[in-house]
Amino acid sequence: MNDEGSRGVGFWTAGKGLVRKLNSSNNTVGKESPTSTSGLAPIIWPGDSTLIPKGMVMSNGRALRVGVPVRNRFNQLVTVKKDPHTNIPMFSGYCIEVFNNVLKMLPYAISYEFILSSESYDNMIYQVYLGKIDAVVGDASILASRSYYVDYTMPFLESGGLSMIVPTQDHTNRKTWVFLKPLTWGVWITSICFFVFIGLVVWVLEHRINDDFQGPPLRQIGTSIWFSFSTMVFAHREKVISNLARIVVITWCFVGLVLTQSYAAALSSFLTVQQLNSNAYDLNELIQKRQHVGYQSGSSVRGFLKSLGFYESQLLPYSSAEECDQLLSKGNENGGIAVAIDEAPYLNIILAEHCDKYTMAESMDLQKYMTSGFGFVFSRGSSLVPDVSRAILALRENGEIKKLEDEWFDNGSCSVRSDPVSNRLGLDSFKGLFLIAGMISVLALLIYMVMIVYENRQVLINPRISMLSRILDLLTIFQKHFSLASRKRGFNSPAGTSAPGLAAPNHTVQEHPRGEQGVH
Repeated sequence: MNDEGSRGVGFWTAGKGLVRKLNSSNNTVGKESPTSTSGLAPIIWPGDSTLIPKGMVMSNGRALRVGVPVRNRFNQLVTVKKDPHTNIPMFSGYCIEVFNNVLKMLPYAISYEFILSSESYDNMIYQVYLGKIDAVVGDASILASRSYYVDYTMPFLESGGLSMIVPTQDHTNRKTWVFLKPLTWGVWITSICFFVFIGLVVWVLEHRINDDFQGPPLRQIGTSIWFSFSTMVFAHREKVISNLARIVVITWCFVGLVLTQSYAAALSSFLTVQQLNSNAYDLNELIQKRQHVGYQSGSSVRGFLKSLGFYESQLLPYSSAEECDQLLSKGNENGGIAVAIDEAPYLNIILAEHCDKYTMAESMDLQKYMTSGFGFVFSRGSSLVPDVSRAILALRENGEIKKLEDEWFDNGSCSVRSDPVSNRLGLDSFKGLFLIAGMISVLALLIYMVMIVYENRQVLINPRISMLSRILDLLTIFQKHFSLASRKRGFNSPAGTSAPGLAAPNHTVQEHPRGEQGVH
């Protein structure tokens, strides 16, 4: 039933339920359920809509007139294309997708139509105020000056204020001491100490039996240090005879391999990292040097920059991400711009397309200008505003808005930039390696000393001499093993002297004048 009478949508039969036509062999409606409405004529609900109401309908009963900018500057936000066959406008983009999902979340059905507009957002908002359209969907910034004429929903895309992007510039490879940057001072000092320590351990284990580690004291010291450092690049020529020394050298070579590979990777990162041009941070310096600054045409950024003291000749507008890229690529000297200042969502789109050329920078002056983000625009006092805001909250909580952001603002091709200083390899990264190398080296020294004591055990078990004499004799033996004095070749070991584990020393027992015995 309607105001003009009745309108038939089908017939009820006892056998088939609801059917569209009587006495028709093709009547299949109602086979699954007598009350099924599939196959019937379209049902017109109040408001001349074919959408099934969800419990309530708009009071005025007409379609919602939604204004959409015909030419958006960033296609990821709003895109309008015409169907090549029907010539009907097709709407897509992040803002459109969010709006469609929001209306599906409402507890009632709303029929709406998109109306193309070539006006600016200020003029479109004024049309909402005049009642020519009911809403505006797009990247309309929430501003206090506009709120006197229209009502905003809560933001569906937050911006946080203004930011700037600047061209990256490679400064790192010009620094003289850049090769020291990959590792912290703690790693450098610890590595040098371990080089000396490993050289000392190898000398202790080898100099009694290996000709390569014998000779004058300075030669022995130089050979030991050279051997330890040369293992880092596997350039050592000295042979290692003792099994204990071999274990120490193998462990240290592994530590050196990890150190060199990690250092090479970190150094490569430092040499290729692109750092910001320091002149781009300070807005006052940009003003003093009369450098050009880019802003999005039609935005409120222009007025803010002029309030900071920028001259009109310094401000160059751009209308798209491609045009901004062209101005930044030219540079300030060639008629382009030094930096681009805009709201963060727009700059993130530019960075997603040109992450290898630009990077985000911050300025204290820009933090003074804060915006609430993008919201949907409705007429003052519209009952849709609280319901749409609650729907936006629901979409944000269930992760649907995040999915749409990932779909339309693809940042996967851009790696996150990080501070090069924070990427330096610290001592914590190699603490385990140094601990293992140190423990094995100390253990090798302890085993070596135990072997010396064991092979000279006659000194400790000789009951004819006092304990003090035993200790002094044992210290004398250790002194001979750790002495820098050159040893002559003999027949007890491959290098001419005996050593623990290779050949036992030939000891003779002599009478002391006091009637005690000693081992020599």
